Amino acid sequence: MGDDSEWMKLPIDQKCEHKIWKARLNGYEEALKLFQKIEDEKSPEWGKYLGLIKRFVTDSNAVAQLKGLEAALAFIENAHVAGKTTGEVVSGVVSKVFNQPKARAKELGADICLMYIEIEKAEVVQDELIKGLDNKNPKIVVACIDTLRKALCEFGSKIITLKPVVKVLPKLFESREKAVRDEAKLLAVEIYRWIRDALRAPLQNINSVQLKELEEEWVKLPTAAPKQTRFLRSQQDLKAKFEQQQAAGGDEADGDDDEVEAAPVDPYELLEAVEILSKLPKDFYEKIEAKKWQERKEALEAVEALTKNPKLENGDYGDLVRALKKVIGKDANVMLVAMAAKCLASLAAGLRKKFGTYAGHVVPTILEKFKEKKPQVVQALQEAIDAVFLTTTLQNISEDVLSVMDNKNPSIKQQASLFLARSFRHCTPSTLPKSVLKPFCAAFLKQVNDSAPEVRDAAFEALGTAMKVVGEKAVNPFLTDIDKLKLDKIKECADKVELVGKKGGGGGEKKEKPAAKAPPPVEAPAKTSGPLKKAAPAKAAGAPKKGKPASAPSAKSKKASDTKEIVETELSTEVCEEKAAAVLPASCMQLLDSGNWKERLASMEEFQRAVEQMDKSEMPCQALVKMLAKKPGWKETNFQVMQMKLHIVGLIAQKGSFSKTSALVVLDGLVDKIGDVKCGSNSKEALTAIGEACSLPWIAEQVVSMAFTQKNPKNQAETLNWLANAMKEFGFAGINVKAFINNVKTALGATNPAVRTSAITLLGVMYLYMGAPLRMFFEDEKPALLSQIDAEFEKMQGQSPPAPIRGTKKTVAEEGDAAEEEEVDGGAGAGDIMDLLPRTDISDKITSDMVSKISDKNWKIRKEGLDEVAAVISEAKFIQANIGELPMALKDRLNDSNKLLVQQTLNILQQIATAMGPSLKQHVRNLGIPVITVLGDSKSNVRAAALSTLNAWVEQTGMKEWLEGEDLSEELKKENPFLRQEMLGWLAEKLPTLHTVPADLMQCVPPLYACLEDRSGDVRKKAQDALPTFMMHLGYEKMTKATGKLKPASKDQVVGMLEKARAVMPAKPAAPAKAAASKTPASSTPASKPASAPARNQSPSEDFSEPEPKPDTKKAKPAGPAAKKGVVGKKPPVKAAAKDEEDKSGPIFILVPNGKEQRIKEEKTLKILKWNFITPRDEYVEQLKTQMSTCLAKWLQDELFHFDFQRHVKAIGAMIEHMEAECEAAIGCLDLILKWFTLRFFDTNTSVLMKALEFLKLLFTMLSRKNYQLNDYEASSFVPYLILKVGESKDVVRKDVRAILTMLCKVYAASKVFPFLMEGTKSKNSKQRSECLEELGCLIENFSMNVCQPTPGKALKEIAVHIGDRDTAVRNAALNTVVAAYNACGDQVFKLIGNLSEKEMSMLEERIKRSAKKTPAASAKQERPPREHPTNPNATFLRKPAQEEVPNKLRIMYRTYRIQARAQNAHLEQSTPSIPKEFQLDLDVFENNHTCASDIPDLVQHKLDEVLEPVMIPERKMRSVSPHFDDIHNSTASTINFVISQVASGDINTSIQALAQIDEVLRQADKAEAMSGHIDQFLIATFMQLRLIYNTHMADDRLDKKDIFKLYSCIIGNMLSLFSMESLAREASMGVLKDLMHGLITLMLDSRVEDIEDGQQLIRSVNLLVVRVLEKSDQTNILSALLVLLQDSLISTAGSPMFSELVMKCLWRMIRFLPQTINSINLDRILLDVHNFMKVFPKEKLKQLKSDVPHRTLKTLLHTLCRLTGAKILDHMSMIENRNESELEAHLRRVVKHSANLSGLKTDKNTEKGALRSDDKLIKAKVSDILSEIFKKIGSKENTKEGLTELYEYKQKYSDADLEPFLRNTSQFFQSYVERGLRMIESEREGKGRIQTSTVIPQHSTESYLPSSSTVPISSNGEDMNAAAYYERLKILRQRRGLENSTPEEERPPLSSLRPSVASSTDMLHSKLSQLKESREHFQQEQSHSHSPTRSSSPASNLDDLKKRLERIKSNRQ
Repeated sequence: MGDDSEWMKLPIDQKCEHKIWKARLNGYEEALKLFQKIEDEKSPEWGKYLGLIKRFVTDSNAVAQLKGLEAALAFIENAHVAGKTTGEVVSGVVSKVFNQPKARAKELGADICLMYIEIEKAEVVQDELIKGLDNKNPKIVVACIDTLRKALCEFGSKIITLKPVVKVLPKLFESREKAVRDEAKLLAVEIYRWIRDALRAPLQNINSVQLKELEEEWVKLPTAAPKQTRFLRSQQDLKAKFEQQQAAGGDEADGDDDEVEAAPVDPYELLEAVEILSKLPKDFYEKIEAKKWQERKEALEAVEALTKNPKLENGDYGDLVRALKKVIGKDANVMLVAMAAKCLASLAAGLRKKFGTYAGHVVPTILEKFKEKKPQVVQALQEAIDAVFLTTTLQNISEDVLSVMDNKNPSIKQQASLFLARSFRHCTPSTLPKSVLKPFCAAFLKQVNDSAPEVRDAAFEALGTAMKVVGEKAVNPFLTDIDKLKLDKIKECADKVELVGKKGGGGGEKKEKPAAKAPPPVEAPAKTSGPLKKAAPAKAAGAPKKGKPASAPSAKSKKASDTKEIVETELSTEVCEEKAAAVLPASCMQLLDSGNWKERLASMEEFQRAVEQMDKSEMPCQALVKMLAKKPGWKETNFQVMQMKLHIVGLIAQKGSFSKTSALVVLDGLVDKIGDVKCGSNSKEALTAIGEACSLPWIAEQVVSMAFTQKNPKNQAETLNWLANAMKEFGFAGINVKAFINNVKTALGATNPAVRTSAITLLGVMYLYMGAPLRMFFEDEKPALLSQIDAEFEKMQGQSPPAPIRGTKKTVAEEGDAAEEEEVDGGAGAGDIMDLLPRTDISDKITSDMVSKISDKNWKIRKEGLDEVAAVISEAKFIQANIGELPMALKDRLNDSNKLLVQQTLNILQQIATAMGPSLKQHVRNLGIPVITVLGDSKSNVRAAALSTLNAWVEQTGMKEWLEGEDLSEELKKENPFLRQEMLGWLAEKLPTLHTVPADLMQCVPPLYACLEDRSGDVRKKAQDALPTFMMHLGYEKMTKATGKLKPASKDQVVGMLEKARAVMPAKPAAPAKAAASKTPASSTPASKPASAPARNQSPSEDFSEPEPKPDTKKAKPAGPAAKKGVVGKKPPVKAAAKDEEDKSGPIFILVPNGKEQRIKEEKTLKILKWNFITPRDEYVEQLKTQMSTCLAKWLQDELFHFDFQRHVKAIGAMIEHMEAECEAAIGCLDLILKWFTLRFFDTNTSVLMKALEFLKLLFTMLSRKNYQLNDYEASSFVPYLILKVGESKDVVRKDVRAILTMLCKVYAASKVFPFLMEGTKSKNSKQRSECLEELGCLIENFSMNVCQPTPGKALKEIAVHIGDRDTAVRNAALNTVVAAYNACGDQVFKLIGNLSEKEMSMLEERIKRSAKKTPAASAKQERPPREHPTNPNATFLRKPAQEEVPNKLRIMYRTYRIQARAQNAHLEQSTPSIPKEFQLDLDVFENNHTCASDIPDLVQHKLDEVLEPVMIPERKMRSVSPHFDDIHNSTASTINFVISQVASGDINTSIQALAQIDEVLRQADKAEAMSGHIDQFLIATFMQLRLIYNTHMADDRLDKKDIFKLYSCIIGNMLSLFSMESLAREASMGVLKDLMHGLITLMLDSRVEDIEDGQQLIRSVNLLVVRVLEKSDQTNILSALLVLLQDSLISTAGSPMFSELVMKCLWRMIRFLPQTINSINLDRILLDVHNFMKVFPKEKLKQLKSDVPHRTLKTLLHTLCRLTGAKILDHMSMIENRNESELEAHLRRVVKHSANLSGLKTDKNTEKGALRSDDKLIKAKVSDILSEIFKKIGSKENTKEGLTELYEYKQKYSDADLEPFLRNTSQFFQSYVERGLRMIESEREGKGRIQTSTVIPQHSTESYLPSSSTVPISSNGEDMNAAAYYERLKILRQRRGLENSTPEEERPPLSSLRPSVASSTDMLHSKLSQLKESREHFQQEQSHSHSPTRSSSPASNLDDLKKRLERIKSNRQ
């Protein structure tokens, strides 16, 4: 009991798995109760038991198993998820239940199987049961057979597939076990009940006794058809109906069942195919050609025996068919002819549709052979041709049959007609369309008058059969000229005809019923779609023929009326007067022909009023128009009366039932007035109205012929103009081009230019609809005229026809039918225009000699043969369908071993397609399908040629012929990846354009599923792309059902893909759209032009906007006629279009709070797929689509995930437009946007890719401007895919990608980009490898070695591997990258790259030598672009002078600093979970990277010699360092640097401690001086800490706000101390001040600070600090900083408007103090800043701002400066380039001019500066001589100090002296020496003495250093020297780091124009970072007593000192 009590407590599912059987039994019982209780079939509870159900049925304990089976049955019946368990459970039932002795267990097992069938799993159950038939245990076999029988009995043969069951039956009858045989017998009887005699053939070979027994049983079966008694879950409607019938009684059931009765099973389907080609006698082809007829007979007998097999395996029967055809056509022995015909008949019957390929070859031969009189031959030929007909379609052989209909031999005519009569019986109204029937009827009409009675009878029979099939109504229009007697005979024949598939014997009535019923289902929708068809007339070619049957059935009389048209007999004048008098006022009638025009006008007005009030039914149109034509009629001389008349004609046509009879009364008059200046427009309106009433095709024909019978050129021109316009309004449907093409040709030859112009315009409009074929009519025109026509066509190229706005009011029956025929026929009308062209019969030119050449063994002769064929076709231009033996010969060449010949053959086939036109259809089987095979060729150019040929063919034939039969599916089955991917791509492109497809497309589904699991990724992708296009035609249900035969693992995968495909399934084009898709040049455009074809365009977008209802509608009406579906789907899209337009007005990006964070979290916890793939699978796309649905506007998402690439381009365009305005929301979903663009990188469409790259460039620019930093989640899902595109073959793409990668480094740390690029170097694509290596080189060049990840050593080793690459570009790129590393860290590179082969090492050394020589040129190149091109005004943080000061690489590094500083804002690498420490981390990188820092003693030892040889120092360009720089190594400086580095720490306490230490120093006046030189560094660290607090600490809820307050207090306290000491405060540079002010103002505006306790007090302190900064800083620097800050804040739309206001308040304060500070301000710099501001914000733009304060601020500043300096202000614009173009100068001149105190100011302000300027003029004459002397002294060793002192004094006296000409030709080292010397003298004189001098004087070496672009920091306005000193330090550090690529001398700006401080605090970064790193090292080394100097120490002034220092280092190390 103890045990029991333990398991009793367990939950049910655990009991069911328990090892104790009682526990399991109890579990099953409870589970059963639970399953019966759960009401919701989708309850999550079911999921718990999914994996257990198999255990339920396979339980080892019999008692438990029984209960388990019951529970399983309940589960299957009730659970929605039960279907997933089918395979394993049924397999368990078969193996573990069917062998049980208990009948109850077997019964439950069978019930389980049947229940699975009920829940739609019939295929899986059936497969498992059939597998069970192979079991060795007979009990299992018997139970499986019994279950199959029950399933068939209950569900019927529609659900249970009989073919596999029938296939195993014979084997079961052979079983040794009687029980198995008996059960098999019962199963056979049950099968017979369902399929009757179809079962006989498969069982014909079983034991005769068994067969006899079966026969006896079969006879006993009732004749009534069996019915399904159990129904699937999806058949509940049938179930309900069945139950009602059962309740009502059997009779009613029988009556209703006829409608849904299943088609009889075809025995052919149940048979196994037999392969016979290999069994043919080896000498067959020799014997069949033998001279002795006996040998030929033997050969035929062998074939006859083989072809008796009822089902044959598909294969290449071409040779066999040719042999049989030759016997039929040429053999003299009639017996052999009959035998060959029988063989052919058997072959056709055995192959069925697969024989269709050969049908076109044998039909002409058989028809010709009907000249034989012998009955047995004729009978054999009839059987053969009948069998052949069943394998093809009537369209395909119609040409061949028509060609013999007028043969001289009456037997041939008779047999051809009889053949057609027999063939018609197999047709339906849809397979016998009018386009096919019409030519046959014309031929029969000739034959009914034939002299031979048998020919006449045969014609009557054929016509009677046609009438029976399509109905009298359809045939009557073709029989208008036949007399009544013959018509009666035809009807008599029709009554006798019995159609195939109809139950015979019931007389005409019953048979008539289906024929009469057949047309309406298709016709009704066709009528409805008539007007719609005109609504999208992009289909040129479909139209012309429709006009002919509609308007001129007899093809003779233009006026002949149609059956349903309003037919009016012509009325006499008297009758008309009488009818008109009844509806018109008497006065009106009297005055109609008055002599007074005014009376006539009054009469017309009354006439008009009467017509307007008349009702349509009572309007006698003909009478009214005849009254209008009454004298003077159309000869009316008064234009007002005439205008009224014409207007009234139009009114009558619009309002009344206007017939063609009425139209003919007025047309002459209308055409006569169409050219009239005053009445022409009225005439055209009337014609248009008549066109609406009587159809445009008819009126166009009449009007054009009338116009050209006149001589008036004006009328002709205007008629053509009207017609051109009418075509646009009505569409092209029904236009009979042939009727007026000759008149157009006449017009083109007219002498009047207006007529010619009108004709050309009309041709242009026709070209919109007809496309290229139109030109063929005019090829024989004069070249000049032809060029005009071509020019007009060129204009129309690419346009789509406008949507028609008018259509016929009355849809004539024939027009409706024509529309229907158009739909059914799949664009058969497409070739109608082509049919108008004269065609040549080239069959006689295709000689047997030519054919034998094509098949020759020598390829040259084969080529010769192909050349001849091409020449014949070119010469003929347009050819008939009969091309003799050519198809078979060309087919063989498609497999030619010589690929050139294959391509030539493909070109010929393209030629044939163009030349033959629509008649090409009959060659699809024998020539088209082999082209598909060529798609499997391994050569891409051959495949491309095959694809273009294929498209050329489809253009002519439509897709229907290609999709019929098994040919396509057979091709797809071939396991050729090329063939599969090309085919699937082709189908995916073509299927969406089709309105209907043949049912045979279903056969392609199994191979399509196989392709989904193909080994080739390309094939899989193409198969996935094709899935939705298959589904749009076949439906989701059918395709899901087809997965039943797949293996379980495959099935799950495929079903998942189907689900995804269902969501993106394109909408089925409506019938009109189908008709519209033509060969016009516009056919490709409508999708992208919504305006021109709204209805067509919207269907796909509607499908996307409402994906769910679509499948439901398909489920509800699977059998609804296709046309109807199109019509139904027509209206809603238009509404949707309007709705979409409204929706598109709002924002497209939707900001979801914390959306991105949530997605990051989900990806980390693996709740969603990580964005990582080689090619994007559907699940990724689906996931992205789901994620985007909340972040994007609905319409945009539909566009982004549309199948059409043009929609993608449109969507990207919309995103570009909205990006700036919605930047916040765009950043919120940035990860999703980037992911979507990664998908586009896998598209092949260049236009999308280019648009995508354009967007990305703009996006990264915006992100950079917003200071946004990508996080790792965003970068990892985008950067790797971007790097893939860097290997793109197109230069333009690569260029854009490289540009984006460069921008990427602004928003993502370069060190993090590095690993992605390293990964890119492993690609197989050599272009990608080389580009990635180049990019790595740029990174190393721009960011030094610190960028290398994970360590420089590992990175360089991997890069060096590529030096040995096979590809030259990769080798070069690798070498360049290593050279960049060498430039950064010198010989250290050789250690880092590891071992290279001798060859590779020599290449590298050679490259390094070359690069050393090329450096000057390279740097020159780098410098030029910024000089040549003005700065982008938006890039405000890089102002122009700063650019000129700083070399290219430095500029990039400054930008990088900006980025790294911004990186404080977000997503830093974290050393502790919550506190980012980027600043420290960077220092760690510096510290750990010893490539340029302190090294091991060996290295110092190694370098000693080099250090001791001063001569060598200039050789090491990258390593030289100024001697004065040693002072940073002293202890105090290092300590300060170290403490400052702690200020920016991410740890609050560390930062507070550091600030406290600095505060101590600042508070003591004697120590404060130590901070001098560190101010910028300290301020950078401070505002970085401010940013860190603002972005990270304040947002972190875990941190105590008191700590943050304390940190803020320390910072502000320090700043107040610092800015109270003016000498230190003035050291702050402009860029640093700008950033500091930005930080302080941001802090003042931070609302979160107010929430902190004492927050208000803090803000007051900040306010005080800002005032202190404004007062104490260098006034030039702070004013400049505020101007730049204002500019930035106005550009940035994201910032708070309060920010700009506070900046302006600061500026106003500065302006207030200008009178006191003006003398200390460098006006040149301030004016330059104002100039830059005005460049970005011109006056107009400034005024457009919401506030006018910025404008007033700027004006006030300039006015104040002018007031204080007067006209001299204009002399301070020296730093502005192109002063004349500057808005500033113009403004200043205006202010100066209007200043009242101008003269006073001039005298007042004659300041020191003015004096200096006058001195300048005096000096300029002597300056050259004095300076030359000074520089000579400096250059000599003896007088160098004296020279420097003189130069210093000279500079003091003439502060603006230009030293540039004297330093130009000197080395870098010399220039540095001069600068250091001057500074040293300055320091000494000021008593500081901090800089130690050096006595080592560099000589002017020939290998001189190129000077840096900023050398001497002294300028005319005497700015402070500290900035220059720091700049010098930065330069040296950069040299040490290998980043100094100085500019050539000619690029340096003149010294006088140099800015004293750089554009931003960025200038200090690398200098400071290096100092911090070195000081930290120094500090730590002192702590540990192991001091080691850096390797790159500067040359000492005294060699002995240096040696002593080295000795000291060695002793320390020991």
